[in-house]
Amino acid sequence: MGITLVQGDITAQHVDAVVNAANSTLYGGGGVDGAIHRRGGPAILAECQQLRRTRYPRGLPTGEAVATTAGDLPARWVIHTVGPVYSGDDSRRDLLASCYRTSLAVAQELGAGSMAFPAISTGIFGWPMEDGARVALEALGGAPDDLEIRFVLFDAGAYAIFERVLSGRGA
Repeated sequence: MGITLVQGDITAQHVDAVVNAANSTLYGGGGVDGAIHRRGGPAILAECQQLRRTRYPRGLPTGEAVATTAGDLPARWVIHTVGPVYSGDDSRRDLLASCYRTSLAVAQELGAGSMAFPAISTGIFGWPMEDGARVALEALGGAPDDLEIRFVLFDAGAYAIFERVLSGRGA
């Protein structure tokens, strides 16, 4: 199936798993994280609070991923991942790539056949969109052919950048 791009609202995607660009607290925030928590309802927050009490008392580490219910979203699961804050340091690119790879691994463990990603770390965390797109598409280059991967980009500018990077890598 490969990778497709959509301009729109990630909370409206009918997929098995929606990836959340979360913060380490898992309690919601701004941007994609806030939108997912608001539209998904209290069930998501309840599972995140349980994860904080048990597996992640200090918060979800950057580059890791964990799944919860999707609550009221038109998906089965939300996969929360914490992207790095951009600093210009190339070593942080590995952490950003890890967000995509670990989210993919969690989706495979769940048996998901489709998933929707935002452009992780490119909002308030300051990652430049073009480099973020490059890291994302490279990290997901080895995804199974039978898994539908959809990038849901909020505005036309982000969509155009992802489209340019995607076409430039021969996909």
